[in-house]
Amino acid sequence: MGEMYHEIARLLTAAHKCSALTGAGISAESGIATFRSKGGLWDTYDPAVYASIDVFNQDPSKYWTIRGDFIRNYNDYTPNSAHRALAELERMGILRCVITQNIDGLHRKAGSGNVIEIHGSLREIYCLKCHRRYIAPDVPEGTPPYCSCGGILKPDTVLFGEQLPEDALIKAREESMSCSAMLVIGTSAAVQPAASLPYLAQQHGAKIIEINIEPAFPGADYCITEKAGIALPEIVQQIRSMG
Repeated sequence: MGEMYHEIARLLTAAHKCSALTGAGISAESGIATFRSKGGLWDTYDPAVYASIDVFNQDPSKYWTIRGDFIRNYNDYTPNSAHRALAELERMGILRCVITQNIDGLHRKAGSGNVIEIHGSLREIYCLKCHRRYIAPDVPEGTPPYCSCGGILKPDTVLFGEQLPEDALIKAREESMSCSAMLVIGTSAAVQPAASLPYLAQQHGAKIIEINIEPAFPGADYCITEKAGIALPEIVQQIRSMG
């Protein structure tokens, strides 16, 4: 395994146009539940009921039942060593951007500057009536909470039945088509369009390095079956040792 880490470090250093695609697995080490893996959020809550825009419009309390605690305790959730390692790779001039399916905002908390949140973020909440913005954890009480104008508050995330933010999706595709290497970390590769991005990168000549406890991208050039919080800091250390 040590030889693979060294080889990946050499590849990333030579590439200089690297991107990362991250999913829920990278945040599991921060105590945030995944979605589709065994014991994940959707094992307990049917997403068609608790995370769809149609149900939200009829009864937003269902969504706030599963998201309210996270939002009101937002400051208690902190980036782990994997998030910090990606931020360090950006500071080193190796990683160009992080494309994330995650809505927890931990990449930004860790210090990553160029983050494309293709599913939005729970960090920002807005009023459906007057469009006033709130920043977690500073939201009114209530399930659901209401704005001072009387409008219902909704986190700026993509629910089932909603379109992805077009600007973020365009940027994600552009990064995937122009990167020389892509780190694929903690994603089940089951949700489109994110699942197609490694294929898009590979079709345009990028090397794919997957870091996943359960590999999900069979075409990867390298695959490390280890926690991201262990693997990514090791890659950073290998790069540093190369001087």
